Amino acid sequence: MATIYQAVYRRASSLFCRLHSTYVRKMRYLNELKEDDSLCRQAQTSGAFYLFHNLSPFLQQVGEKYLVPQLSAAEMKRILEKFKETGQWIEKSVLIGCSDKHVPHFALDLGALEKSVIESELKGSFTDLRKALFVVDGKDSPLLASAQSLLRWHDSHQYCSKTGQPTQKNIAGSKRVCHASGIIYYPQMSPAVITLVSDGSRCLLARQPSFPQGMYSSLSGFCDLGENVEETVRREVAEEVGLEVESLWYSASQHWPFPSSCLIIACHAMVRAQQAEISMNSLELEEARWFALEEIVEGLKREPGSSKQDDGSFLPWFPPKQTIAHQLICEWVKQQTSQPA
Repeated sequence: MATIYQAVYRRASSLFCRLHSTYVRKMRYLNELKEDDSLCRQAQTSGAFYLFHNLSPFLQQVGEKYLVPQLSAAEMKRILEKFKETGQWIEKSVLIGCSDKHVPHFALDLGALEKSVIESELKGSFTDLRKALFVVDGKDSPLLASAQSLLRWHDSHQYCSKTGQPTQKNIAGSKRVCHASGIIYYPQMSPAVITLVSDGSRCLLARQPSFPQGMYSSLSGFCDLGENVEETVRREVAEEVGLEVESLWYSASQHWPFPSSCLIIACHAMVRAQQAEISMNSLELEEARWFALEEIVEGLKREPGSSKQDDGSFLPWFPPKQTIAHQLICEWVKQQTSQPA
């Protein structure tokens, strides 16, 4: 028995090492591409490209599914030749990852070219990212979000904030340099928190004026300079609904491209049931209220299109599955239903 156990253990350890080393090799290869312009330029000749047009990703609809096509370097060359553009366009692309077999992935924005011609040639359409994130496969959503964020960052950082001189990106797009001052600019994300507040038996959800009708979500806000996550959670809850957080814990994090590349840090927070009267800040929120477990369970089943009632009002519904707000709500439901009666 001991011999069998050792053999199984060795096989499991060997598999783990192979998986781990694949990931390590992949990360180191990407780092080499970011640091070595000539290597990255060479990689562009064998890479796969994701297309954008004025920051909208290119999708192809096959039946009821939306696919995110990868174009080869040869296909990119053919498209550019159709517009009588040179291959130098490829150097405007940014590195966004690679496959396990080290096929590099790039994103390229063709906003200066005629959109309808590209769509006709490739049999697809450029789709607003807010829609695209929720119709593509779950594994493609983070890729589109990070690609668009990086393209947006380059578009808004073409000049040095100190000298006013043009900045130049490296081939991978992992940084921009002002040669006049020597300043190096790196892409950044803005930290923000999203918090599901509970009083033990209910959870608090709110609406902002910009939300689709009927949608409620967790409280959220950006971290102020110098704040840690805990301080931000407590401040946001106090500012928006007038409640004092008694305890809180971290759940997960998610990159979010709106309004301009955020790192969303998700937390759960508890307030005392005896001090749970909401005092809503109407400058930030349109509505905020407590939801019982039954309401949440029903709301999770509800699709946005089925929320409207005959009298024109809307039943509550919650953010889609791809969002971290949805994950927080589901975690709360699981916690409530797993508690002993």
